[in-house]
Amino acid sequence: MAREIVLDTETTGFDPKTGDRLIEVGCIEIEDLLPTGRTFHRFINPERLIPPDAIKVHGITDDKVKDAPKFHEVVDDLMEFLGDAPLIAHNANFDRNFIDFEIGRIGRKPPPQDRWIDTLALAQKRFPGMANSLDALCKRYKISLVERTLHGALID
Repeated sequence: MAREIVLDTETTGFDPKTGDRLIEVGCIEIEDLLPTGRTFHRFINPERLIPPDAIKVHGITDDKVKDAPKFHEVVDDLMEFLGDAPLIAHNANFDRNFIDFEIGRIGRKPPPQDRWIDTLALAQKRFPGMANSLDALCKRYKISLVERTLHGALID
């Protein structure tokens, strides 16, 4: 069976090198292109305040993550869930940069870059010149957006 992990993150901003941090990680296990029902989901205390502009995107507030574990407290569970499966993400460079940064901060080795599959890049090849955001792709493939009012690591 071919095992893959669909992964998404939510963050305090756009760049971990300027102090932005992870605040949510969500993963769905896929085998032979079908969800298995196994998921990994954690809110993470970013050890900093969440800017209002970020809250507008995902709705995650400081109160929601103040008692959440810090990244170093969830990394073992995350890495175990990921295993050695390919990692699928929309705009994968964004998620990979944050995952790699957080793992590097604690002196661990991140998953190799060649394990990441970027669905945005795939969509841009298949639909050049068209909108290829998650919302646009959901509409194109007739996937309901009813439950997706804000970004969320599992709902995206």
